[in-house]
Amino acid sequence: MTRTDIEDFLIKEAELLDDWRLPEWRQLFAPGCRYLVPNMAGDPYAPPESTLFLIADDEHHLTERVKRLGKKTAHAEYPHSVTQRLVSNVRVLGHEQDVTRVQSSFVTFRTSQGVTDTYFGRHEYLLVCPDGDILIKEKRTILKMGALRPHGRLSIIV
Repeated sequence: MTRTDIEDFLIKEAELLDDWRLPEWRQLFAPGCRYLVPNMAGDPYAPPESTLFLIADDEHHLTERVKRLGKKTAHAEYPHSVTQRLVSNVRVLGHEQDVTRVQSSFVTFRTSQGVTDTYFGRHEYLLVCPDGDILIKEKRTILKMGALRPHGRLSIIV
């Protein structure tokens, strides 16, 4: 896994999310994966089992989130928001056994019903490459905003 491979992978992930190709995005995750968005006021590394998280999805819950966001009954995202994700400052932090730790900065612009919101922060990944394809073992999104206001909620995958 080279730095270029990782950057291409992260750009592909952003593109799939921007195009609302959520089932394909879900396939980027390894079995036993986790997707975490900690509370902005707390410790972003606290265990989700004992701390309030905005999102703490295991493999099953992530699959269900993707299904739910694809339905018309997901009122907050129907019609789908228009999003544009920018990925930058990609750093490979190290390798431990079969896992590569990666960090990147992000900005996600979301427009819905004539209002544009901006989300920004840092993604931290644990990546694996079991059969030659890069997969996400864990993705932790650390929002650097003081609060979700004026948005008030997180209805998209940041």
